[in-house]
Amino acid sequence: MHDQYRFRLIARAFLPAFLFASLIAIPTLLAAQQPYHILNRWKIGGEGRWDYLHADPAAHRLYIAHGPGVDVVDLRTGKLTGSIKGLHGTHGIALDAAGRYGYISDGGGNAVVVFDRATLAAVATIPAGSNPDGIIFEPVTRTVWAFNGRSQNVTVIDTATRSVAATIALPGKPEFPAVDGRGNVFDNIESKSEIVRLDARAKKITAVWPAGCDSPSGLALDKAGHRLFPVCDGQKMSVIDSKTGKLLANPAIGDGPDAARWSARDKLAFASCGGGVLSVVNAAVPGYPTIETLPTQRGARTMAYDPSTDRIYLATAEFGPRPAPTPQNPRPRPVAVPNSFTIIVVGR
Repeated sequence: MHDQYRFRLIARAFLPAFLFASLIAIPTLLAAQQPYHILNRWKIGGEGRWDYLHADPAAHRLYIAHGPGVDVVDLRTGKLTGSIKGLHGTHGIALDAAGRYGYISDGGGNAVVVFDRATLAAVATIPAGSNPDGIIFEPVTRTVWAFNGRSQNVTVIDTATRSVAATIALPGKPEFPAVDGRGNVFDNIESKSEIVRLDARAKKITAVWPAGCDSPSGLALDKAGHRLFPVCDGQKMSVIDSKTGKLLANPAIGDGPDAARWSARDKLAFASCGGGVLSVVNAAVPGYPTIETLPTQRGARTMAYDPSTDRIYLATAEFGPRPAPTPQNPRPRPVAVPNSFTIIVVGR
């Protein structure tokens, strides 16, 4: 049999399978290239300011730090399914790797509250520093790290004993943390425009780097690519090498960011900005271009990301007029309209 004839037979045999695989792949590729847009708005209601959100894809839950408690919303229906009440001023939520317990930084109570994820009942209160804010579970040591804004330190909690394992001084006011799954913890130092790296096993700072932009708040991490994405004042995001601290880029984002998230599948970094936009940065190509600036709603500065559905959840509300400044409060915030608290669902 001649080689050309043999090749034609092989090509005919594999052509249908190749075409079928291509037809399946094309919609997925096109979906990944489409811009994000608002899919829904879930009216949650309630009163009080809010802070960070945390998505739990396995349980189809969205945890929302909302005033003196944490709201729990079903990601499939957008309905409020429960709340953890009786706290003093919540900031963040961390979840353990076993699926059993959650941890809330109760800033007003200077404590971390442990809750049972099956019942949403609070089961322990652990003293922290002054005004614990950003909080995260570190999987290698199975510890929880609560970053205390006013006392400028971090409380490390042993989850097995529910006791404080260490208190580590920080060089300034901390904001949001990130972990790489290899025993390193990173955190923005907002007051110094720096990033610290801590060793979770040794419980000490191992590096302090410039953040590359002013007053970093939210922080995302590309674990595989070793890149940090702090979001800052001045409508800037930084891209930082998480091994060396080298500044790689400064993409433009919206005004007033407070949260950052990362899509490992599509190599995208997100910044939710209180000025009313969601900025999307493409980290898969040189230069880290900002590929989308999606209008959302004023105040939508915090968010969660569900990688299983490629959906982003932003929290905001309607606001009344800004109060007049006083000597005691020279920069007053506008007051949210009661029962206007809303979750904006973004996807493709």
